[in-house]
Amino acid sequence: MGIAKSTAKYEAWLARRTPLIEEDLDLKHREMAADSFRFLRATFYRWCEIWPRICPEAAHAPAVLAVGDLHVENFGTWRDVEGRLVWGVNDFDEVCPMPYTIDLVRLAASAHLAIASNHLSIGVKDACDAILAGYREGLARGGAPIVLGEHHHWLRQLAASELRDPIPYWQKMEALPTFKGKVPKSAVRALEQMMPEKGLQYRLVHRIAGLGSLGRQRFVALADWRGGKIAREAKALVPSAHLWAGGRTNSGKIFYEEALREAVRAPDPFVELRGRWIVRRLAPDCSRIELAALPKERDESRLLFEMGHETANVHLSGRRAVKAILRDLKQRRGDWLHKAAVAMSAATEKDWEGWRAHASKKPAGKAG
Repeated sequence: MGIAKSTAKYEAWLARRTPLIEEDLDLKHREMAADSFRFLRATFYRWCEIWPRICPEAAHAPAVLAVGDLHVENFGTWRDVEGRLVWGVNDFDEVCPMPYTIDLVRLAASAHLAIASNHLSIGVKDACDAILAGYREGLARGGAPIVLGEHHHWLRQLAASELRDPIPYWQKMEALPTFKGKVPKSAVRALEQMMPEKGLQYRLVHRIAGLGSLGRQRFVALADWRGGKIAREAKALVPSAHLWAGGRTNSGKIFYEEALREAVRAPDPFVELRGRWIVRRLAPDCSRIELAALPKERDESRLLFEMGHETANVHLSGRRAVKAILRDLKQRRGDWLHKAAVAMSAATEKDWEGWRAHASKKPAGKAG
């Protein structure tokens, strides 16, 4: 099945589970054509289809609650219950029981594509080695939350470039137009329950963010509270695309909350699953970190090592699987991750070229 047909099938499945915003979906299709790195971020459903065929040895591995849509820009910061700044995986929209290797290969492949797009300058094999080394260490020590306080000072400095000045951040949020359409009562209820006090007056806006979930409903409540701005976001969730690709189309389970609860993390107390909505606080230091926002002078090997370590933190939610993972890792050849990442990068590039050819034949704004 080609990428265009695969996309149409997946989006038809998606539309049966949640209302889609056509304008946002058109934007997603245009972004998919922009470069292979953004294409990867937007097409986890396609990855799930092709990776067992392209990397059968890597795909045959012990299962954990894996992130699934893991890539080098799915990391960010938040504040824990003590107000400490924490760094780690930013969203779990596609989390589901999957082979642990899916996260490692996808993270490594995303690094390869980021290198090809000049977002990273590290060597491709060095990137894989750093990710795998961090993952092994994370498993060996039983995981460790990455709190940017007295430890991980270098990472705090790296992340600080993204901790934007509150003035332009809130100016950008306030510039979003008030949403005039119909907002589901369940979304309104979820947002109001996450406000700091009952009866708080707020303005609802529609926020465009991310790539994988672009096209789904996403509402933000903006308010003034006790001397400053606050925001809460409700994003529609659906079952993981891994279930769709595996033919388990009747499964409706969402594993987001389970992954947050059981991973080795200092959790964000303002992230909750309420029905089919994931609700979170938005703030200048509670956000995903894009590679373009990082300082030019940085230790990319160390950064990728920490990404591997955080991946282990997530996988440790299935602690009973750790021994099986370590046994599986031990029997794999030293360059297995690099080879799998190269193969999946090439397959992604091929799909991207196919998508560009398909999109070029469509009228403007109708890439799907």
